[in-house]
Amino acid sequence: MKYERMINSEQETKALAEQLAVRLHAGDVLTLEGDLGAGKTTFTKSVAKGLGITRNVNSPTFTILKQYEGRLPLNHLDVYRLADSDEDLGWDELFYGDAVSIIEWAHLIEEDLPAERLAIQILRLDENARKFTFMPYGKRYEQLCEELFE
Repeated sequence: MKYERMINSEQETKALAEQLAVRLHAGDVLTLEGDLGAGKTTFTKSVAKGLGITRNVNSPTFTILKQYEGRLPLNHLDVYRLADSDEDLGWDELFYGDAVSIIEWAHLIEEDLPAERLAIQILRLDENARKFTFMPYGKRYEQLCEELFE
């Protein structure tokens, strides 16, 4: 099942992310896909805000992983630079711990992702408009989407 929402402003993107954040639990894994400029980092910043994180959140492109403390800890990963890497970076400790994990460019580590997760695709339609597609993998994420899209 897929859930879609059309977004027409950055404010709507932020609101959607914050609505999702209040429903997140320890150990939840979100994957974000979308072209450069689609809004992955804006979405992540707003999830972080919804988790009560007050630190500035920015893309971990060069460090791969940034961690933040809030109501729930947040692991923010950008795995773009790992496209041709075979390194074991301890995914299990990250994905099965007590933090929420958000992974940008997740398709590059598809074989290392947990089977149960919420995949989010962001399609940039124009300067302000985006199409968000949520694809839940597992009962937990199906329920999460049902709540978010009711």
